[in-house]
Amino acid sequence: MSDYALFPALEGLVDAIQTDSIVSRTFYRDKTLKAILFGFDTGQELSEHTSSQSAIIQIVKGDATVTLDGDRHELSTGAWIHMPPHMKHSIVAKTPLLMLLLMVGAE
Repeated sequence: MSDYALFPALEGLVDAIQTDSIVSRTFYRDKTLKAILFGFDTGQELSEHTSSQSAIIQIVKGDATVTLDGDRHELSTGAWIHMPPHMKHSIVAKTPLLMLLLMVGAE
């Protein structure tokens, strides 16, 4: 048994993004980390919310407006964000969007 997890192509982990929808897939979980891939259609959003855990967001593909604690950011492929617990945030897809979410401290 190996001590690592390998996913050579994140894009293949979610089905085709459906019109007017958001799809998500938790593809890895252990005692301290949960990895979720989201696929957003253009215009779809996750409204403002918080998490009790630290989180990392990476834009895998596409463009999004991300609001962090009231600060609005226009982000594209390759953008990376670290958020401490309880930070208010929201995401709006400006184009079809793939977003990786890592929840740190997950159980």
